[in-house]
Amino acid sequence: MISIENRFKGWLNGHGPKPPLGTWLMAAAPATAEAMGYSGFDFLVVDMEHVPIEVSDLAHILRAIGCTPADAVVRLAWNDQVLVKRVLDAGAQTIMLPFVQTAEEARQAVAFAKYPPDGVRGVAAVHRGSRFGRAADYLKSANDQIAVIVQLETPEAIERLPEIAAVPGIDALFVGPGDLAAAMGHIGNVAHPDVQALIEKAARMARDAGKPVGIVGPNPDMVRRFIAYGYSYVAVASDIAMMTSRASEWLSTLRGETAPAPAAPAAAY
Repeated sequence: MISIENRFKGWLNGHGPKPPLGTWLMAAAPATAEAMGYSGFDFLVVDMEHVPIEVSDLAHILRAIGCTPADAVVRLAWNDQVLVKRVLDAGAQTIMLPFVQTAEEARQAVAFAKYPPDGVRGVAAVHRGSRFGRAADYLKSANDQIAVIVQLETPEAIERLPEIAAVPGIDALFVGPGDLAAAMGHIGNVAHPDVQALIEKAARMARDAGKPVGIVGPNPDMVRRFIAYGYSYVAVASDIAMMTSRASEWLSTLRGETAPAPAAPAAAY
């Protein structure tokens, strides 16, 4: 029997690496995705919000990641019923919805991702998600295997974290540090003490709610800090950020210059 087991969903429930470590994919290229998947990351975030990735591109990127030990998390452009349906049909199993502000928006996200009677996802017999119809039990098991992550990206959303986390079908939360900093008046400065204090508070609130919570940091030092706060799964920088920072470092070495300080890539996430 062809399995559609969602390994990342198991990791969210503590059955895997502690914590799972990932990175963002900003290059929109299957080759880069495949290379990062072989580099040791547990998960890779395919960003359809800030990167020009369409559903047809997504299928190729998911195929590339599927060749590697890593799992894919697909961040959609918006909490939209049609987008969710198309991405799931293209083979995504773990989806992340940006800028969820209320429990009602979280309920919508769950409904979009689930077949009736649990939701409103449209039914098709043959698509990449069902292994082109070869996963015989797909329609019966998909609701249990799809993982829904919602992003909290403002102070208001953080304050509503307990009620958002309590929505049935929400598998995990994700704090967006860049947008959170911007909403707090500190755009581009995730390290600001006020932003860090709220990020730490969100981790405590998620722990109290019994819900896994993730985040992305611009560098290993910041990621270690987030893990110490209690974040359940964490991404570090992105494929493009790592490539450009290493390129600048090597060029500066060759030219005898001081390497420029890297930008704070988390501000874009």
